[in-house]
Amino acid sequence: MNITRLATICTVIFIDLCIIPLTFSELYSYVTCGSVIKLLNNHLKVRLHSHEVKYGSGSGQQSVTAVEDHDDVNSHWVIKGKGGKMCKRGEPISCGAIIRLEHLPTKKNLHSHHFSSPLSNNQEVSAFGEDGEGDTGDHWTVTCSSDYWERSGLVRFKHADTDMWLGVPGNTYGRPISGQKEVAALHYSDSSCYWKTSEGVFIKPSDLPVPTIAHVHSEL
Repeated sequence: MNITRLATICTVIFIDLCIIPLTFSELYSYVTCGSVIKLLNNHLKVRLHSHEVKYGSGSGQQSVTAVEDHDDVNSHWVIKGKGGKMCKRGEPISCGAIIRLEHLPTKKNLHSHHFSSPLSNNQEVSAFGEDGEGDTGDHWTVTCSSDYWERSGLVRFKHADTDMWLGVPGNTYGRPISGQKEVAALHYSDSSCYWKTSEGVFIKPSDLPVPTIAHVHSEL
């Protein structure tokens, strides 16, 4: 074997070995089932939020808003599978999957239904259920542009029952939640409907596939 052929083989092996760490790091680039996250609205830079304050109109259920404060514990949400179909802990969430988002402090799910939102007259978004259990109004379809929901990517949430989009129209509440933004479900998807993950605890994939090294042809 001459020097040129040997150099070619060594180059192929070197390149393949170098991409192994990258391959493993990519396994952690997705949002996974069981993760506890904060969702940042990409347009207004506010985080999806809830608290033990009920709407004074509409459904009267627990209100859902958006806040600027990045330290507020009431902005944590747990990613769960569709009702009656648990997702595997640590499993990457596929684009197109139906999920539930459980508000960590109050154990109620992000929910929507045919009530008007209090400020913009869109569709109301609330927090609903007991101990993480609600109904099909808690189901949201993850809409993104790759195979899986990427931690660094933009994502939209389409309400499975009503085909409305989770968004922040821009309206601001007065007392008793002054300065917080209305969250509503919109008939159309615009810039206010794009979200990305910010702070959170991401569960690692439980089963890590072993990366393979490309076959080096002996005829080289």
